Amino acid sequence: NRLTHSLEVSCVGRSLGDSISNRLLAKHPDLAESHVSEIGAIVSAACLAHDLGNPPFGHSGEKAISTYFSEGKGLELKSQLSPREWEDLTHFEGNANAFRLLTHQFLGRRKGGFVMTYSTLASIVKYPFPSILAGKKSKFGFFTTEEQDYLKIANELGIKRLSAEGEAIRYARHPLVFLVEAADDICYQMMDIEDAYKLKLLTPRETKELYLLFLDEKKKKRVEDVFNLVADENEQIAYLRATIIGILIKECTQVFIENEADILEGNFEDALIKRISPPLCEAYKQCSQVAVHKIYRSRDVLDIELAGFHVISTLLELMIDAVQSPDKAYSQLLINRVSGQYDIESPTLYGKIQAVLDYISGMTDVYALDLYRKIKGNSLPAV
Repeated sequence: NRLTHSLEVSCVGRSLGDSISNRLLAKHPDLAESHVSEIGAIVSAACLAHDLGNPPFGHSGEKAISTYFSEGKGLELKSQLSPREWEDLTHFEGNANAFRLLTHQFLGRRKGGFVMTYSTLASIVKYPFPSILAGKKSKFGFFTTEEQDYLKIANELGIKRLSAEGEAIRYARHPLVFLVEAADDICYQMMDIEDAYKLKLLTPRETKELYLLFLDEKKKKRVEDVFNLVADENEQIAYLRATIIGILIKECTQVFIENEADILEGNFEDALIKRISPPLCEAYKQCSQVAVHKIYRSRDVLDIELAGFHVISTLLELMIDAVQSPDKAYSQLLINRVSGQYDIESPTLYGKIQAVLDYISGMTDVYALDLYRKIKGNSLPAV
């Protein structure tokens, strides 16, 4: 789930950050009195936060929110919103939502949101530009309401601006974004392969063969020796997974150090994982292909995404109708379920919609499904 994934990414992120820190201090002794030694802690914190903005059902939930406005009943609201507000909604993005969650002052809460350091906040913004530049991939870094917050962070940290004056703002990534992304990429593939084995989506043999793609003959001999000592198949696969993660951390560290100057200048755009040595890169691609066909497109996963799409769309429709017509009896029942921290009485339509999105995107899959069933009358609390 999202929690275990975030914890895994945080652990890998800390290791990656510490590795980078040690290499940078060796390369630049004059940085010994700087905060470079804290990179591991910053990346670890950013990794814990990187998926906080994801709605229920992950990417399927993002798509459900976006298409509610671009194709569903929400389309009728377009004329009542500004072009930039409309772009925010039709390109709803978990990364931008995480930045909002961490920085926005919700009702009754303290100013500054989670009050994290600028470096930590900048480290989760993978796409440092607004929704009007999102394109077909619907990727962007901050909603209209949080743009000034990002500008303040970018100016304070000296992040390079790539767009000209008068154009929609686009910044280079903060250097530590590459480390958060790399930690996520490593865990996303390597942990998912092991999870697929546990869920019997992959056989033990298939799982081992995928991991062994990353190893040269010397390392394979070491694995063989370990397997002779440890017969338990779960332990064998866990050992392989840990070994590969260690290798990928080392590889991504090397890529970062080799491209340090371009990264600092904003001239480096690839994910670190795409620049690892060719044999390892090919092994990673094969894992990705298998994951797509045997994990992410498995029937069970698709069925959950289909159900999730409908759940999110239904909750959105009912809640947005409720905040637009709060005096109706049914609207009051729905609104009374919403936590007081969400500004559902905002003076603007966009503010009301954002409050609904804050409420729904903060749900877990199980909570969203439970609320949907209760609203539909398919489930009642115990009396």
